[in-house]
Amino acid sequence: MDISYRGEVRSQVSFPKALKWKKRMPYIVAYGVLFITTLPVILMYLWLLLNSFSSQMKYGFIPVNFTLDNWRFLWTNVEIAGSVYPSIWLATWNSLVFAGVLTILEVIIGVMAGFALSRLRFPGRHGLLKITLILHAFPSIALLIAVFYILNFLGLFDTLWGVVLVKTALQIPLTAWIIKGFFDDVPWDVEWAGLIDGCNRFKVWYSIILPLVKPGIAAVCIFSFLSGWSEFLLLYTFIISDSNITLATYLQKLLSDPNLVPYGLLTAVSVFYMLPVIVFFILTQKSLMHMHAGGGKGV
Repeated sequence: MDISYRGEVRSQVSFPKALKWKKRMPYIVAYGVLFITTLPVILMYLWLLLNSFSSQMKYGFIPVNFTLDNWRFLWTNVEIAGSVYPSIWLATWNSLVFAGVLTILEVIIGVMAGFALSRLRFPGRHGLLKITLILHAFPSIALLIAVFYILNFLGLFDTLWGVVLVKTALQIPLTAWIIKGFFDDVPWDVEWAGLIDGCNRFKVWYSIILPLVKPGIAAVCIFSFLSGWSEFLLLYTFIISDSNITLATYLQKLLSDPNLVPYGLLTAVSVFYMLPVIVFFILTQKSLMHMHAGGGKGV
């Protein structure tokens, strides 16, 4: 075979390979950057998990002496320096009740408010839409004194239900705004078709429009639950009795005395605190992946 011909064949074979690597290069760079930025977070959670099953960490990151003593809170009440801590299962139940009731109230009120803001034309609507975002911008800590007086007057201080109402009121403005965007994406023709077929306004809303905004409702449910599950400031401020303790305030109790912090126990409780969120995310990730941002076609 002629040498020039063999060189031409070799160049034709190598050219597709070079082209293939050139196409893959953006993906390689993107995944490389993603790996580098997420590696510290992954190592942090891995350290947390390993530390929860060891009595000490050699050099700060090598676990030694496997033990389940850090997880003793699962079968008995923790006692540190003579102080007996509440049951972790009571704290877990209170956290589930708080997050669940918050999600139900926020979704019901937010969906109805979002529909009204999207479909109804009433005086002051534009101003109300702007105020909803302004209200959500207020930090919770700026309202603590006023909220304390209100809860104390209503007899809801040191109750989960009182904090649920406060958290719901703070979350509804943004929830209504998000849901409004999804309702804006539903064509008016769909609603008019239902009315022409003899349905009343409520039946059109419940039977026709709501199924079309399920991705938005699912997203709001997920974010509402996670917000309630991770809430700390309001619960720490307005809950003082151990009977209403949640997992967030349980962790704070373990950190209350810096000189007696049981770090192994603290990491185990932290891992336990994350487990429901991980399970919840696994069960709801399809809804998150299919979610698109609400349109907001205009105010």
